[in-house]
Amino acid sequence: MITREEIANVLDQPVYDGDGNKIGDAKHVFFDDMTGRPEWVSVKTGMFGGAESFVPIRDAAMVQDHLEVPYGKDQVKGAPSVDVDAGGHLSETEEHRLYDYYGINWGSVLSEAERTDDGRSAAGTGTAGTAGAAGAAGAAGLAGTAGAAGTAGGRTGREGAGRREGMRGDEAMTRSEEQMRIGVERHESGRARLRKYVVTEEVQQTVPITHEEVRVVREPITDANRDEALAGPEISEAEHEVTLHAERAVVETETVPVERVRMTTEELTENETVRGQVRKERIEAETESFTEGEAKHPRDDKRRDDKRRGGK
Repeated sequence: MITREEIANVLDQPVYDGDGNKIGDAKHVFFDDMTGRPEWVSVKTGMFGGAESFVPIRDAAMVQDHLEVPYGKDQVKGAPSVDVDAGGHLSETEEHRLYDYYGINWGSVLSEAERTDDGRSAAGTGTAGTAGAAGAAGAAGLAGTAGAAGTAGGRTGREGAGRREGMRGDEAMTRSEEQMRIGVERHESGRARLRKYVVTEEVQQTVPITHEEVRVVREPITDANRDEALAGPEISEAEHEVTLHAERAVVETETVPVERVRMTTEELTENETVRGQVRKERIEAETESFTEGEAKHPRDDKRRDDKRRGGK
């Protein structure tokens, strides 16, 4: 269990589940109004915005530089949404919903809340689980709005500096405001790939080819060829055969490299306008003036009103 002395080490620290998965960052710690002990921690689970989930802190533990809770990341993110009132308190109904969600027995919580730290019974039951937020600004002094109404020590109202709208020893108020922190996160925006495939194209090319044809040549008988002409029989039948040749186109293919293709990435920086809302506290002074002879005390005003109604 986290003690009040450890609150300063919890705020703004990472919160992990039992499997080592980061859930978010601890933003506020809520105390039980009766026992004054830490009861809940709100965990900011989103990078942008103010989404916070409530987690029981009774079984949490500080492990090195982070807070470890016995609940899974998805379970914490799925916790019921809780609207904390202006006084920094959880309603009994909202806290009951959270206990049911995390499987914590409501009756055992009430029994524990009805006892003070030294085991004595509390003078009044109060509202179990109504707690205030301990902000980071008040962590060093274990600030927060840890109410202790109805305890055996006789404390009532809310104790601690925290965000109380009243005067302290120096009669001064603390004015706070929210600041917007903008970060960037890297995510996958798409994928690109190189794919090689085969296409068939018709290629046309003109090549010269040759072939042989028969041509009959007739020569007259002359003194030069008379002897060859008379060498054969006078009258007979004969045949003479000639083989003809022709060329034809032969197509062959071979694979040759023509280019190399690869992909690279480059980062381009663009300006993007981010808008959000932040809250600021304003402090104004109000004065009231009295004329001479006019009552300067609320009781005097009440007496004067009573007389107008016929009172004494």
